[in-house]
Amino acid sequence: MDEQIKITEIFKKMGAGTRQAESMARQLIKRADQLVESRRCSRLAAMEYLLSLAVSGAEGIAPPGFEGTHADGQSMNVKVSKPNDTVDASRGANQLPDSMRNRVECLFVESFGRSPSVVCRAPGRVEFVGNHTDYNGGPVLGAAVDRGVWVAVAPRADGLRRFRSDQSEGVVDVEDPSIRREGGSSWVNYPLGVLAALKEFGLSAPEGFDYAVCADLPVGAGLSSSAAIELSSGLAFLGLTRQSVDRETLVKIGRHAENHFVGVPCGILDQGVSGFGRKNQLVYIDCSGPTFDTVPMPEGADFWIFNTHTKHALVDGLYLARHEECLAAARGLSVSQLALASEDLLETQNTVLGPVELKRARHIVGEVARVRGTISALAKNDLDEVGRLITASHRSSQTNFENSTAELDFLVDQLEGLPGVYGARLTGGGFGGAVMALTDDKFDASAAEVIKSAYFAEYGAPCVVVHLRTAEGAEVVLGPQSTLSCR
Repeated sequence: MDEQIKITEIFKKMGAGTRQAESMARQLIKRADQLVESRRCSRLAAMEYLLSLAVSGAEGIAPPGFEGTHADGQSMNVKVSKPNDTVDASRGANQLPDSMRNRVECLFVESFGRSPSVVCRAPGRVEFVGNHTDYNGGPVLGAAVDRGVWVAVAPRADGLRRFRSDQSEGVVDVEDPSIRREGGSSWVNYPLGVLAALKEFGLSAPEGFDYAVCADLPVGAGLSSSAAIELSSGLAFLGLTRQSVDRETLVKIGRHAENHFVGVPCGILDQGVSGFGRKNQLVYIDCSGPTFDTVPMPEGADFWIFNTHTKHALVDGLYLARHEECLAAARGLSVSQLALASEDLLETQNTVLGPVELKRARHIVGEVARVRGTISALAKNDLDEVGRLITASHRSSQTNFENSTAELDFLVDQLEGLPGVYGARLTGGGFGGAVMALTDDKFDASAAEVIKSAYFAEYGAPCVVVHLRTAEGAEVVLGPQSTLSCR
């Protein structure tokens, strides 16, 4: 197997499609050649460094430098973080926002030769409990996290829309004034979808602009980078046109973009948590309204994400199939939304459902009860009960909703009963991705290493661990501060 094929396989394991992986491999090889020439390092050192950047970039880790060996054998004496290291989010209060703001502004200047006029950020989210209940009209709990997506924009007079991401090569130019989907699964469809959604809400879309985006969310970990780019883009576009909306409208714009332009039939959980997040709070959403509220997060509780890097693509048929199965179950039970079915109704009318629809209904009805039970347990500061409920949520995903995987189940099995772990479950849509563990504040990187080692021994692949904390919701960092008229 030659170098091109080997590197292509690495990118495919990180979640890239075949064509994208082949393109990324060619770019990496080209950069390695440039690095050897410009830095006088060995080719092996250059390749190791660039591969660590690729893996670390997918995890939202920014390696601080390059450590290699000159062609003459002398050390280059600059440290590189290893891609498989545990990442601890216990940073200074302003360190991450400052570094991410600098990163997106530098990308903007590098790409467009001028400074941005508006910079916005929106956080990713952890789905705490309430798996797939949102589009079924049920309650959910989530937490905005201290990683997210940053967008920088500035207006153009020529009507051209130019897009640049730190996750892809080159600038994407969109010259057509009408807003149409880009081919394939291009990331540009997320901001384009927001532009299209603005008009649906009676708002103006900016005609021409330069746009840069940076993210430090782990890719494919179920932390909803899609909602974060939608909300940060929405704020940026509103800032360019000096329009104000309330927070709920911003959230609905993001969901509309994902449902009607990107093509994912999601509920409002992801956008709602990214928009209404608060530090040291969980976001509660009654999706039948929707209505938004917050619930205090108990002190001494932490989130740890164990990312399997297995496939997590919500635009495929699996997510849509679950959506349709839930609709069929609701029709069978004669309710407008599946979350409205009670446990009694489900048990007395279960014969009207097929075996698949019955399993989906049992998951949603049980999950609604688990969300309510979690809120009650949080009010009593009963983290043991909270942990029991979120682990029960995973077991229902495993057996009733069938959106788990062997890798996710293995992680939950390993975490369950481990000292310091209250409970664990898959987070996000499922079908791969990551497991969230709720732990006490004594659970640390050495404890996480036990899980990583067990996972590697079982699957021969790395499991990357990210330690997260709660954070504030979407906000304008630079530019008109009236973009959001209220919380």
